[in-house]
Amino acid sequence: MTTTDQNAAPPAHAARIRTFHPRRGRMTDRQRAALARLWPAYGLDIADLDGPYDPAALFGRRAPLVLEIGSGMGDATAAMAAADQDRHYLAVEVHTPGIANLLDLVDRDGLTNVRVAKGDALDLVRAMPEGSLDAVHVFFPDPWPKSRHHKRRIIQPTHVALLRSRLAPGGTLHCATDWAEYAASMRETLTADPELVDVHGDYAPRPAHRPVTKFERRALTAGRDIFDLIHVKGGAPY
Repeated sequence: MTTTDQNAAPPAHAARIRTFHPRRGRMTDRQRAALARLWPAYGLDIADLDGPYDPAALFGRRAPLVLEIGSGMGDATAAMAAADQDRHYLAVEVHTPGIANLLDLVDRDGLTNVRVAKGDALDLVRAMPEGSLDAVHVFFPDPWPKSRHHKRRIIQPTHVALLRSRLAPGGTLHCATDWAEYAASMRETLTADPELVDVHGDYAPRPAHRPVTKFERRALTAGRDIFDLIHVKGGAPY
């Protein structure tokens, strides 16, 4: 019997499988103006990366870095960054109205510790140095509910190994979902990783620092449970 090295690079064809579904959407005049004015200073197009990338270059200084994968409309990212200004927040999104809305929130709230990247988060992570992230947040990713689409889920062994490799010792991988079957799959995958420790021993209590988004409120209204999973590289206290 052979074993799979979770640190091994994925095969070329796997790297091309999208874990996200691009969406179209209209922007308000305010969002459009924010995008035009702030993107040159605050934005990163992941498709333009060519080789290794030091995320400190985007901020102009070094600080502990939180990677937000799939920031949606940006409300949660802006709120967490405002309450946690000793760390940088790099939000990755593919939905242009969401990117524009987060930039508008950054401008409105005077946030200096937020930057926004557009494109495939996994491509960005692959370009980052190992140990460069203080935390990775994956909040309410697409559950890809059909069995034939499970290969598109972002929380699967190869992707988790990649994310974990970019975490500093003691760094946190925090996932949340309202899809019970995906939550169970996430937990199985995360607990199987040899270098991640489930500090709660089960689904985590809802952390106070994670804001309730409109998406989460809709899920709760519909009667769906919310599952948080918090794993730490090396098991340092969270």
